[in-house]
Amino acid sequence: MFNSLQEKLESAFKNLKGQSRITELNIASTIKEIRRALVDADVNYKIAKEFTDKVKDKAVGEKVINAISPGQLMTKIVKDELAALMGGQEAGFNAKGNPAVILIAGLQGSGKTTFSGKLAHYLKTKKNLSPLLVAADIYRPAAMEQLRVLGEQIGVEVYVELENKDAVSIAQNAILEAKSKNKNVVIIDTAGRLAIDEAMMTEVANIRNAVKPQEILFVVDSMTGQDAVNTAKSFNDRLDFTGVVLTKLDGDTRGGAALSVQYTVNKPIKFISSGEKMDTLDVFYPDRMAQRILGMGDITSLVEKAQEQFDEVQAKKLESKIRKNKFDFADFKTQLEQIKKMGNLKDLMGMIPGMGKQIKDIDISDDSFKGIEAMINSMTPAERENPDLIDGNRRKRIAKGAGKDIAEVNAFMKQFEQMRQMMKTMNKMPMSRMMPGMGKR
Repeated sequence: MFNSLQEKLESAFKNLKGQSRITELNIASTIKEIRRALVDADVNYKIAKEFTDKVKDKAVGEKVINAISPGQLMTKIVKDELAALMGGQEAGFNAKGNPAVILIAGLQGSGKTTFSGKLAHYLKTKKNLSPLLVAADIYRPAAMEQLRVLGEQIGVEVYVELENKDAVSIAQNAILEAKSKNKNVVIIDTAGRLAIDEAMMTEVANIRNAVKPQEILFVVDSMTGQDAVNTAKSFNDRLDFTGVVLTKLDGDTRGGAALSVQYTVNKPIKFISSGEKMDTLDVFYPDRMAQRILGMGDITSLVEKAQEQFDEVQAKKLESKIRKNKFDFADFKTQLEQIKKMGNLKDLMGMIPGMGKQIKDIDISDDSFKGIEAMINSMTPAERENPDLIDGNRRKRIAKGAGKDIAEVNAFMKQFEQMRQMMKTMNKMPMSRMMPGMGKR
């Protein structure tokens, strides 16, 4: 995500190396490269020019203190301005009503239906709400079926009227259904088109007028850059939507949509989404995204994801076992399962400061843990609870059961033992230092 933009901005900051202060003269090439990097990322030239002018005005004449280099100071200024360009702060989301109505709009292929499922899952699991999904795309039976499958997957009811060809009445009937079943949120997935047309705009506007939604979310494929921003403007002129959703951020995203859409339509980005899994939806924080674009990581989001999977009772048991040097393979497998629930592994590693650049060309599969899990699953319960039981013969049996070479099992056992030894040396440290962020809810 944003790898090309990140590299070009880093290169621009290097022009200030060795300078004692930032002046109009030594900043000229840096500003020029920043503007070029933004345009290459498919940001409109006018926006890029206005952005770099603001950066220049804030940077020129800034004194560089001993602990901070001009490049670091410029990075800070650019980070602040990137965050401001993307909205400045987190936008609120209104899911209160009897029921609250959320209208989802966008072009076909932007990820509307998948997002509708993700939003329902988010509201159900993180906000303790009871959503109803509504299939209001009357033109594509496949969209209705996709929504039904997603609803089944996340345990959320889907309202469908296969024979009804009036999207407005479907939406109205769904709200009555939600009231009768005590559903407090209705998410309406509307039809998309391959391009903007009058019939499409009229239909979605009629749905809006009929159901008066608390939120109208416009879904944007982040890989389409400036085209997505232009489409957003056309939709906003007709719908006056309340927020934007950026999808497919796990793809080859140049950054144009993320950096331009809030400026162009003056509506906040509320959610970002990546991949097909239903738990890959995040609230959009402009300052955190600015940090990630500049390769500064996003430790706050990483800790929050860890906290979501954190079980206080289980953690106390784990702490007790670590204190007694009893950490075993069953504990290790439980920790792996919690990490997997946090999301895409490469995205998680990219949230660690400095890691994004190192792993950008490395293919890190979500299946990376499968081999380890296979070896642990091939152990007997006694072996998992007491790693010291595992001798040469047992290792051969484990290797055969897991479909691995004995060398792989030996390497894993060695790494596990090294980890246990490290934990042993940390036994006198408070758990809050061993597991930062844990225990804070």
